[in-house]
Amino acid sequence: MELLSYMYSGKLTTAEPTRLLDILMAADKFEVLSCMRHCSQLLISLPMTTESALLYIDHPCSVSMVNEVRPLIDASKEFLANKYKDFYEFKSELMNISLAGIEAIFSSTDIQVETEDDVYYFMLDWARARYVELEERRKILSSRLLPLVRFSHMTCMTLQEILASTDNDIDREQVTHRIAEALLPKAYPKQLEGALAAEVTTCSRFAERAYEYKPVKLVAFDQPCPQIIVYLDLTRDECSQLFPSGRICPHPFRLLGWGFYLMATCEMDEQSKLCSFGLWLGVAKNMKGSSCFMVDYEFAARKRSSGKFVRKLEGKISTTDETHGCSDLFGIPWSTFIANDNLFINGVLHLRADLRVLLGQPKLQA
Repeated sequence: MELLSYMYSGKLTTAEPTRLLDILMAADKFEVLSCMRHCSQLLISLPMTTESALLYIDHPCSVSMVNEVRPLIDASKEFLANKYKDFYEFKSELMNISLAGIEAIFSSTDIQVETEDDVYYFMLDWARARYVELEERRKILSSRLLPLVRFSHMTCMTLQEILASTDNDIDREQVTHRIAEALLPKAYPKQLEGALAAEVTTCSRFAERAYEYKPVKLVAFDQPCPQIIVYLDLTRDECSQLFPSGRICPHPFRLLGWGFYLMATCEMDEQSKLCSFGLWLGVAKNMKGSSCFMVDYEFAARKRSSGKFVRKLEGKISTTDETHGCSDLFGIPWSTFIANDNLFINGVLHLRADLRVLLGQPKLQA
């Protein structure tokens, strides 16, 4: 009756969300496009809740009519993504969100997580809790959930664990393909051409979220000695946010079973009261049974003038130590550092840490 009334008068007599949704579905069934648009506009203008947003994105709609309700669906997805932006605050509540809601929330680039690893493991936990049957769970993970994971920003340690895993919940071939697809642009950025290069630039699967731990690029060698080279890029804005006493912690990485990490800081000298840029190397943890060893490390930064990395600090660190580094890597005050266009190439500071295991040392069991 409301639909008939609208067709003759162009007005509705209700503003109750559930009732409007019923009218919207009736209008969809009878292809009354103007009423569909009107209901969508009214629902967008009303206060939204988690329950109503999930109703809007879950409600069935004819494929041919989906454009008429697209603004409502987009507004609902945006509401959910904004509400559940803090992953750790709402992690328990997210376990009760529907599949369509999970897709809306984790499609967002703004969700705040420590690393993309947490997104991957949450998807596994959510699917295991919601789908008891293995085949159905594998299907949902493969077709709906794992495409939301941005494998290109996961830590190398977790990617290695996934590739070595025998977990039956995931499609091994598909996950291996996704990891290879994510790492290919990192390994051969200049060789990408055409559509693939455009996709890497624009596709959300490759976009970086608001991570607490900054992703890094790694190159590892086994011969002639175990070695790992870590590349860390920081924008001028990221560095500016360090002032006066902040820090940035990139992804940890592993060398011979031990976990290491870099840390960029802004620190004040007690005597001069001047702040400066610092870079530190720390030992995080070791895998059970890993032997202790000494590491030669070198910090370097790329200069615009030469285009090459220039050594700034070198030293030795043992796996029994905690941190080594320098609180004033460039030997200049913070104001000079942050304005230095020779260091910030197109607004980006390019840092490199080179770690080499010293050979011929006695092995101590940790």
